[in-house]
Amino acid sequence: MKTALVTGASRGIGRASALRLAKEGYRVAVHYSQDAAAAREVVEQAGNGAFAVQATLGAPGAVEFLAEQVRQAAPTLDVLVNNAGIATGKSLSEETPGGFDQVFAVNVRDLFFLTQRLLPLIPDGGRIINITSGVTRIAFPGSIAYAMTKGAVQVFTLALAKELGPRGITVNNVAPGIIDTDMNAGWLRGNPDMQAYAAGRHAVGRIGQVDDIAGVVAFAASPDAAFITGTTLDATGGGNL
Repeated sequence: MKTALVTGASRGIGRASALRLAKEGYRVAVHYSQDAAAAREVVEQAGNGAFAVQATLGAPGAVEFLAEQVRQAAPTLDVLVNNAGIATGKSLSEETPGGFDQVFAVNVRDLFFLTQRLLPLIPDGGRIINITSGVTRIAFPGSIAYAMTKGAVQVFTLALAKELGPRGITVNNVAPGIIDTDMNAGWLRGNPDMQAYAAGRHAVGRIGQVDDIAGVVAFAASPDAAFITGTTLDATGGGNL
């Protein structure tokens, strides 16, 4: 049985992606930061020998701790989904050095070094999938540091795809639009005006659901995507077309 690691898999897009990959037959490593109960629930729903791994990305030693848990549980890692991330929601004038450093630590630095440490486990023909965002092609000054982190990940994806191509390992981005997740709940849920605004940003005329993104992740992990690498699978529902 093939193994997949999904970071930030206790909720939102990560949870949906973990469950979808389990449905496709993968044994899923469900990474979480704080909510052990939520991670256990995902593990139970996933079945297929799924297991939870804990690490607070952005904290010292988190990458090494997480990578070691995966190494102990799985001799090979066929799919790595770098989904975990945080947002600051601040403009240039509002952002602080601490907030800037933290969002880059989680979204860029630890993604980079986790991939580095897990790469020896990824066999030829494996998959690396990075969750980025539609903000890499849409001006988003209201959360400028967050948008910058996703741009950095896109550059990482491009370079890594070139490096790993000879081994048949594909590296792609999946870029969601506005998705109904806990991260967006504060401004989206229970606010009809904001829901209408968000839906209106998408050509398809609705807010995205986590399963919309999980399906794209599953495709990127599948044999059908073997000839796609170094690119972004735009899952924004036609955001800002």
